Amino acid sequence: MINPNAKLAPNLFDKDKVEQRLVRDGFGDGLLEASEENKNVVALCADLGDSTRAQWIAKKFPERYIEVGIGEQNMASLAAGMAAAGKVPFIASYAMFSPGRNWEQVRTAICYNDTNVKIAGAHAGVSVGPDGATHQAIEDIALTRILPRMTVVVPCDYHEAKKTTLAFARMKGPAYFRYPREKNPVITTQDTPFTIGKAEVFREGKDVSVFACGPLLYNALVAAEELATEGIDVEVINNHTIKPLDKDTIIASAQKTHAVVTVEEHAIAGGMGGAIAEVLVQQVPVPMEFIGVHDRFGETGEPTELIEAFGMGISHIKEAIKKVLLRKK
Repeated sequence: MINPNAKLAPNLFDKDKVEQRLVRDGFGDGLLEASEENKNVVALCADLGDSTRAQWIAKKFPERYIEVGIGEQNMASLAAGMAAAGKVPFIASYAMFSPGRNWEQVRTAICYNDTNVKIAGAHAGVSVGPDGATHQAIEDIALTRILPRMTVVVPCDYHEAKKTTLAFARMKGPAYFRYPREKNPVITTQDTPFTIGKAEVFREGKDVSVFACGPLLYNALVAAEELATEGIDVEVINNHTIKPLDKDTIIASAQKTHAVVTVEEHAIAGGMGGAIAEVLVQQVPVPMEFIGVHDRFGETGEPTELIEAFGMGISHIKEAIKKVLLRKK
């Protein structure tokens, strides 16, 4: 049953009526609102201002938008210096290049020095589509969650991306969030609860716990609704914050269902599923299945085709749920 306290979008399971919106627009709108709220908010981008939506800040505050050019390493170091001087810099590029290309600068200039830099990784996951493997970041969660002092968030839709941006602007310390290229179903509303580090139960169930992040959360919810007709009661949790993990919610759900499936548009190695497994193996060892990318690079194709080809579609989530239930028995 959908949790009424989650205050999700209406018509969520009506494919003809559910709203589709670019998640990156949530970053752009959030950045503009954050810049109106705090005069120290600035944005830096690596020649992708319109695509990442970082350039939207320039509509009202052109002096607070800095085009660095194709130099992600320089961008990270410049932002660290600006943060040390009291600014709140947001740096934006494709996730493959930031934090991919500039990881050492993110590690040393930003995290090691504990500077107040926020990193927006656009075009994450395989659903980037035709751009192919070189532009499909499926390693970025692993790259960032391993870094001390780094907060890592994967918003599921437009509203959550906007809320993440505003939360990052108000908090201190290094932070990273990733978002996709394509339009995705709008799952949440302005009233949906959102707190960094707090997972939210979107659907209550007793048979299996599904922890999902990003746009694939929608697939998880649809899979759960379809399985309900077969008598399988699935709990679906929006685990948007990968670091710090909401260990209490994860443990409580696993103790209730005794079976877990994780869903993410990212490599399984080092991703959200691995982070949750690290918690459960110490506290509540239960059967687990992982939906994500299995030890391979991306490839060129249409977004929906790639989600299916990489085993992250609704049917694949349903199969994983049934498999983990068999292991549980």
